[in-house]
Amino acid sequence: MNRPVALITGATSGLGRIAALDLAGRGYRIGVVARSRVRADALVSELEAALGDAPVDVFHADLSLISHAHRVGEEIAAHYPRVDVLINNAGLHAFSQRTTAEGFAEMTAVNYLGPFALTHALTGRLLASAPARIVNVASEASRQAKTITPTEDLRRVDPYTRRESMALYGRTKLMTIMWTQELARHLDPAKVTVNCCDPGFNATGLGRDLPGSGILQRALNTLRIGDPRKGAGIIVRLATDPAFAHTSGGYFSVRDARPLECPEPGRDPRAQKRLRDETATLLSARTAD
Repeated sequence: MNRPVALITGATSGLGRIAALDLAGRGYRIGVVARSRVRADALVSELEAALGDAPVDVFHADLSLISHAHRVGEEIAAHYPRVDVLINNAGLHAFSQRTTAEGFAEMTAVNYLGPFALTHALTGRLLASAPARIVNVASEASRQAKTITPTEDLRRVDPYTRRESMALYGRTKLMTIMWTQELARHLDPAKVTVNCCDPGFNATGLGRDLPGSGILQRALNTLRIGDPRKGAGIIVRLATDPAFAHTSGGYFSVRDARPLECPEPGRDPRAQKRLRDETATLLSARTAD
């Protein structure tokens, strides 16, 4: 435990995998939250092959389930004496409605509720590890969301079409930005900073439910379009760059870390507080069950 610890969700593929390899190369001990044991084992093997003695710990959980997110957060806090970086990277773009066993829309659970619950469970450990950083992966798809009504949107499970999915995906990412900026108001930036980023367009498995997505991804990779190394780069930069050591509540572009505004209708601090309060109430009732 003589290395700084970086905990990453969604690290078994895409941007998270590249970020994990980069951070391990910088001397971090990597903690991975993964649902698939096979993919987690493959990542461990890749880290060991690339870096030899790179220490990595795997924590198994399905982050679409709030109970799992809360439980694994407590396990991680008990396992590590310190957590220096938390990267909430796991994401899902579902092209039709799927409801979790807990009754939430899977896309809302994976992209927003799970990270919220995990971060809440780890906040004490992060504060005790000061200075520490939280990096949340958002998206400019957030601009597709034209409204935000937390009481309804957090619980919405009605069916939708593939065409309608982008606005709903964008709303989950808008929630991420709003929560990031509200959380920053509650955390002392001298102890824990929290920022989010738009990683840009990346040829990863995010849209794996789309028919033909595998063929499309291979074509984009061949043409070098949507290089995920750029998206991973902004994540790692927010997690490690001394230039962001005292910055909190920011939303940054993959393009040279340019500051971005939280899109409307989520920009008002009062709306951000309503979202955080409603989420906390919802999850408190869930974890009490």
